[in-house]
Amino acid sequence: MTSQQASPVGRNMRSRLKVIRLRGISFRANLWVLTLVCASLAVALLLSAWALTLGSFSLPIREVVRALIGSGSDQARFIVMDLRLPRIMAAVLIGAMLSMSGAIFQGVVRNPLVAPDMIGINAGASLSAVIWIVGEHPSELLPIAAFAGALMAAGAIYLLTWRGNIAGARLILVGIGVNAMLGAATTILLVRSEIHDASRIVLWMTGSVYGSDWNDVRVLAFALAVLAPVGVVLMWYLRVLQLGDLTAGSLGMPVERVRLALIIVGCGLSGVAVSIAGPIGFVALMVPHVARMLAGPMTSGVFVLTALLGSILLLGSDMIGQHALPVGLPAGVITAALGAPYFLFLLYRTQTRV
Repeated sequence: MTSQQASPVGRNMRSRLKVIRLRGISFRANLWVLTLVCASLAVALLLSAWALTLGSFSLPIREVVRALIGSGSDQARFIVMDLRLPRIMAAVLIGAMLSMSGAIFQGVVRNPLVAPDMIGINAGASLSAVIWIVGEHPSELLPIAAFAGALMAAGAIYLLTWRGNIAGARLILVGIGVNAMLGAATTILLVRSEIHDASRIVLWMTGSVYGSDWNDVRVLAFALAVLAPVGVVLMWYLRVLQLGDLTAGSLGMPVERVRLALIIVGCGLSGVAVSIAGPIGFVALMVPHVARMLAGPMTSGVFVLTALLGSILLLGSDMIGQHALPVGLPAGVITAALGAPYFLFLLYRTQTRV
């Protein structure tokens, strides 16, 4: 391509960047990404407000506002604050965490068809959570158990893949095998468990935010507040890592330490989300790809956009399953119905060969 051909593209990219200075601190912002982030935030807020009005006992928006500020009737406050708002916030936080985890793992493996629910990370969290449920351990420690399971699954995949370095194709194949083994172990536990434990496990494994309470929201919010800033900081390293290990190493980056940090953050995000809602599929696969199509390569800003799009997807799926169908369905069923055709579309578009 000649310089004359490239110059309009260069001018277009530069026109989207703006230098912002705040009290001696300056940074560049992509105006297009910033616009998408603001628009996605507005959509998420509007969707949440709409969800607060829906249900078997419908509430007008003015009653919802009164309940939120504490001036409504006792019945409206109970419905909004104790029943609907925790579920909505859980869907928003879980969608954000799953999508960010997917963005991290797709970047680490350098493959847009990878997600933590496909390479065994979520399966490890699920198996650990099921063991915790069957053992009748304290439910407040379930997120820690799920995170430990996700981390152990990632460690096993990492060790089985390591041959002097990490090859993306080998990691995917190993991950699929580990995912199958962990899924089989979970099924064995389900079959051998008591009937009341089995019913809890089956409900949990469908992937749903049903029954989420403020304790769940606090756990999710704490995990997101800790892990999301680390993920934002690591996005620059992730972009360098996508150039290849040799190039990243030649630039002085500690490749394996950075990759390990990214895997820990990704496991934490997916593990805690799975511990609350169960294994909700395809959110981590679809959303990062959509974010990159809208905003370009993964950066810190696109990472934030990915989180907001994930919140919109999971909250919208929960609303569809809860209100738009003759029979109530868990959010995981809706995301699977949307995600399976999209995955086939990605396979066709990328022309991936096995």
